[in-house]
Amino acid sequence: MSTTTPTSVAETGRAGTGTAPATPGAADRSASEIADLARSVTGSASLDDTAWRRYLHGLPGVDKVGADGRAAALSTRSIKTTSKAWALDTIIRMVDLTTLEGADTPGKVRALAAKAVRPEPADPTCPSAAAVCVYNDLVPVAVEALAGTGVKVAAVSTAFPSGRASRAVRLADTRDAVEAGADEIDMVIDRGAFLSGRYSQVYEDIVAVREECRANGHHAHLKVILETGELATYDNVRRASWLAMLAGADFIKTSTGKISPAATLPVTIVMLEAVRDFRALTGVPIGVKPAGGIRTSKDAIKYLVAVNETAGADWLDPDWFRFGASSLLNDVLMQRNKLATGTYWGPDYVTVD
Repeated sequence: MSTTTPTSVAETGRAGTGTAPATPGAADRSASEIADLARSVTGSASLDDTAWRRYLHGLPGVDKVGADGRAAALSTRSIKTTSKAWALDTIIRMVDLTTLEGADTPGKVRALAAKAVRPEPADPTCPSAAAVCVYNDLVPVAVEALAGTGVKVAAVSTAFPSGRASRAVRLADTRDAVEAGADEIDMVIDRGAFLSGRYSQVYEDIVAVREECRANGHHAHLKVILETGELATYDNVRRASWLAMLAGADFIKTSTGKISPAATLPVTIVMLEAVRDFRALTGVPIGVKPAGGIRTSKDAIKYLVAVNETAGADWLDPDWFRFGASSLLNDVLMQRNKLATGTYWGPDYVTVD
């Protein structure tokens, strides 16, 4: 599969001088540092559609056959017992336990928060999940329920899941969630703008949302949802990944979970290659979050293998890799119990949500 590397970027001149300025971690960068880095990498003082098109369409294309083949090969890796125990606990620590339904209630969010903190109440060795992800209006409920636990509150924002609203409305949506106490914001890009080549609009949207995440002393992390099922090609996934990272995303996320296909292993590998190459070029690490359709521990372990073999062991941490899931946790808990006791639980041993 074709990849972008610091060497190839420098050789082709797409990164200007080929040497990006020294930058702090993604979460600590200022708006001016983000813009300086974007101008350095694109080699353009003006971040207009023409500059973005020249840079993004100059990225090496993705070999679809190679991407699919690599995903299939990684899926065959065997995991031994000790490694599997570690993998199952790591998956739990990486889960953003999610409820995004119109019928969500405060009681459901409180129950989900309790499950995130103590996924297996009878086993104190079972780790907590990474976060609980909810709609904006339920952020205060989640914040209260998770206070002092270390489990984060994530909120979907920017007219999720369509993103079809004015920038002012999307920024107000973000501001509402951040001021209610959300630790993380999962925003959606305007796929229509991206697919029609209005790259500067998408870039400016992300930059503006990121500023809202950090306004008035707040410090919410920003996950940018690409909705890869609507991007149609792996080349577009790679381009959207780079555009989001250069706009200051802390994470890039595959999907809303509302559109099929959602997360797939080949698409996630393309995104993992992007964050690996972005750090090699800029020194800035960016997280990855596949979301939607990952329901079994067997599938989740395939993603961990892909993380390790594509981006590297540094990403095997909830600070840099998450699963957006609602039903995955139950299967992991059942597999974890089987590994510990030799007995396989039935689905009635775990809560539905």
